[in-house]
This record gives sequence, structure tokens and C-alpha cells, in this order.
Amino acid sequence: MALRAPPRLLVLLLRGPGGLCRGLASEGPQEPLPVIRVPRPLQLRREVGVRSRPPPRAAVQRPGPLLIAARRPEFSQPARLTLGRWERTPLASRGWKHRRSRGDHFSIERTHRRAPALPASAGTEVEAEHEQEAGAGFAALGLQPRVLEALQQAAPALVWPTWVQLQAVPPLLRGCHLLCAAETGSGKTLSYVLPLLQRLLSRPRLVASLPAPRALVLVPSRELAEQVRAVAGPLGRALELHVREIGGGRGMGSVQRQLSLDPPADMLVATPGALWKALKQRLLSLEQLCFVVLDEADTLLDESFLELVEYILAKSPVAEHRSELEDPFNPRAQLVLVGATFPEGVGKLLSKVTDLGSLTTITSPRLHCLMPHVRQRFLRLKGSEKVTELIQTLKQHGEGEPGSSGAVLVFCNTSSTVNWLGYILDDHKVQHLRLQGQMPASMRAGIFQAFQSGTRDVLLCTDIASRGLDSTRVDLVINYDFPPTLQDYIHRAGRVGRVGSQLPGSVLSFVTHRWDVELVQKIELAARRRRSLPGIKTCVKEPLPPIELTG
Repeated sequence: MALRAPPRLLVLLLRGPGGLCRGLASEGPQEPLPVIRVPRPLQLRREVGVRSRPPPRAAVQRPGPLLIAARRPEFSQPARLTLGRWERTPLASRGWKHRRSRGDHFSIERTHRRAPALPASAGTEVEAEHEQEAGAGFAALGLQPRVLEALQQAAPALVWPTWVQLQAVPPLLRGCHLLCAAETGSGKTLSYVLPLLQRLLSRPRLVASLPAPRALVLVPSRELAEQVRAVAGPLGRALELHVREIGGGRGMGSVQRQLSLDPPADMLVATPGALWKALKQRLLSLEQLCFVVLDEADTLLDESFLELVEYILAKSPVAEHRSELEDPFNPRAQLVLVGATFPEGVGKLLSKVTDLGSLTTITSPRLHCLMPHVRQRFLRLKGSEKVTELIQTLKQHGEGEPGSSGAVLVFCNTSSTVNWLGYILDDHKVQHLRLQGQMPASMRAGIFQAFQSGTRDVLLCTDIASRGLDSTRVDLVINYDFPPTLQDYIHRAGRVGRVGSQLPGSVLSFVTHRWDVELVQKIELAARRRRSLPGIKTCVKEPLPPIELTG
């Protein structure tokens, strides 16, 4: 039979050894014992530590310039700090996909005072000592005195070549095929125009039944064609060479008049559509070409132009080997591709017209990188708040003294947004111009030139104005609609801080959608790590694909 303990004894046993002893010593009512969860020595150490510890101080940011300036100071990053590739990065835009992040902002600050494309001697005492010597910097590139004199007459302010010009002009003068990839605003147009004109001086003009230009510059838009002609025209006149320009949207009658002018064109600047129609109607011949340039090649080799460009290159006598360039009886054409990014299929296209082994490649060290001399600000907004923020920004930008602030480019993703936003700016008495691809050619003609001349300080536009167009008077770029790709962001931001601009330039981007936030996070991460933007494919850094031989 099991023994049964008395109830009082059971309670004492459950209280533990200490309780049992105390219960046996006294028979009076027992008080509940305190439950000790932390050992007493550890409690005493804690109390001593709290009494001796100094009160917490507020986190004060160390003085010095910032690379990332965020609304929340804990996400700011000093300019002297560069995060490693595998280091965990606290992004200021990490929570921007949530609607409560509305109103947050951060900026990528300027870390350079001047464009990296300029040589190290520009802007120093060395340049001041040589300003009296015309073309001192360009003379070392191998340009003839006649070309240097023409450069001085056309652009007396140009003294020193940019990094791209230093790298591109000598191989072009030696007759090499060239693939040049460099950041926007680095002076790529002049890097091929100068050697092109010099080589034309040594090539005789042959008699032909059809107009036959000796140099062809292919560009994706009419506005860029006008700009290239504006750069090459004064140089050509000083060298007694004739530069003509044709573009689509004006009718074939205008194209025919330009091609039939006497004397005939030595250098022709054309868009793919207009040139394709002229070749189909036998208005000109490309048999005498000695220079072929694809400017903004990343756009020309896109699906929208690829078929036309393939047809034009098939009609052009591009040299397959370098020896064919100097053949006195049957000279062939030199090929130049210029752009800021290149699609993956460029090697397959070039293999149809020339030997890829004869192609010289020049890649800028700043390719696909954020411009360090341009401030870039990102603002998280609701879609309904963008109009108010835009009008406020434009009015604040225009309140300065005349001439103290530059012009403004406002980018939209669609033509309908440009038109709709233009009506709103009209209601708020904000004078502006509009430029979008659905405009008739008669309306587009001269709009960008009017903007460059200062007729208006605000231009609403689509990405038609983001590729290659020179905008040295632009001080602010506003991405009203965030660009759909990182390539588009590079080209839009490249409208400010260009070589020759006297304004520092800044970019303001409105971030609205979740997919916008994903691109912003990639931009912020690249800025914090000081690396190129991810995901931009280019064949410049990678070996070109091999030529496929078919039996």
C-alpha cells in the first residue's frame, strides 16, 4: 500500500530545500518566497555598470564631403568611403516599394569639379601658358596645319583634346577601323570629324554620273543630323569641303534638292530612312565612299533600324583588310562605330562587311558609370504629386537672375505625356517647347535649335532628345517619368555636365512605380561601390563572337 504524505509537508517539499528548512523551524504562516530569475552577483554587476556608464550621446556625423546624402542621416555615406563588392550595403531606397516611403529622398553628390573626359592639364596653369598657341594640344595628334587652322577658326575656344579624342584620332589617321565606346558628352563627334576631313583632303574627287559623297555619317534622328552638320560644316568650309545633310519627314523632293546641289557633297550626314529611300530611287551612289561612320551605333543597330543599316552597309565599299584602304586603283572605305553602349549582335553584323580582326577598340574607363561631376537627386512621390513638384521646381529654377541658371530638359516616356504636360504648363504660364517623335517633320524642324539658341529655357521631350544631342546650356534634367532602362538613364543624365559646358548641372528624378524603385536601387548600389551600372551588355569589353562560316 502506497504511503500518502500530509498536505502541509507536500507544500513544503515543493518550495524547495530552503522552504523545507524554514517550514520545519517555524510552524507559523509562511510568506511566498520571491522568484529569483537572475543570479544576485550578476544583478550587482549590472547595477554597478549602469551607474558607471556615461549617458548615451547622439550620433553625430563626422565632418567631410558626402557621396550619398540621404534624408535619414544614418543612410548617408562619406565621400572617402567606398563599399566593397561583397559588403552589405544599407540602401536609402531599400524600403521605397512601400507606400509609406512617400516623400523620402536621397542624392548622389558631386565628387569631381570637372568632367573626367577632360585631360589632366585642362584648366591648369599649363593651359593658360599655351592658350596663345592655336591647337597646341591637337597638334600632337598628327593633324595637319591646315586642319589645325580650320579648327582654330571654327572653334577658337578648343585648346586641349578630350580623352576620347586623344585615343581615337591617331588610329583613325592611320586608317584603322575603329569601335569607340565612351560616356556621353566626351567629345566623340569631333574625334571622328577631324580625321575624316583630313583624309578627304588627300583623296581625289572622281567624276560620277550620280552624286557620290566620299564620306557618310549615319545618325538615328534628324536633330542629331543637324547637329553633326553644324559641327562639321564650319570646318569643311575652312577646308573647301562641302557638307550636306538629309533627313526623313521632309519629302523626297527636299532630299533630291540637297543631293543635286553643285558642287556635290564631300561629306553626307543622313538618317537611315532618308538614305535608304535615296538609294532605292537611285538619287546617289556610295561607290566612292572612303569613310563610313555609325554615330550612336547602339541605336542604329537596334531592331527599328537594323534592316535599313544592313542594306546601307551592303551598298558601301567597306575595306575588309587595312591594305585595301590605300589601294590607289580601288580604294575602300574606313569604318567607324561610335556610341555609349553597344548591343550584343554588333559582331555578327560587322562580320558581314569587314574582318573583325582589323577592328581597333577604344573603351573609356568611365563607360557605363555615373558621372561624378553631376549631382543626381531621387525623390519618392505618388503619381498625383508629380505635376505639383514639377511646377514648383521649374518656378524655383527660373527665379534666379537672368543668365545665372541654365535651361531645363524634362523627359517623359511617351508623346502623349509630353502633350498633356505641355497643356498644364501653359495653364501655369510656364513658357516651354515640346519635342516628341509623333510630331510632323515641319513642327520638329528647328525646335531643338531654338532651344539651344535660348528662345525658351524649358523643353518637354521624349527620349528622342537623349541620344547624342549637344546641350551645353542645360543646367537641370528632370525625369518626370523615370526611364525604363539604365541605358536610357545614362543618356538622359548625359545631357548635363558635358565638355564645354560652364554649368555644373544636376539631375532630378521622380520615382513612382515599384519597377522604378528597382532601377534606383541598382543606381544607388553602383554609386556606393563606385562601380559601373549592372546589366548593360556590351561587346566592347568582351571578345567578339567568331565568324560563322557556311559551306
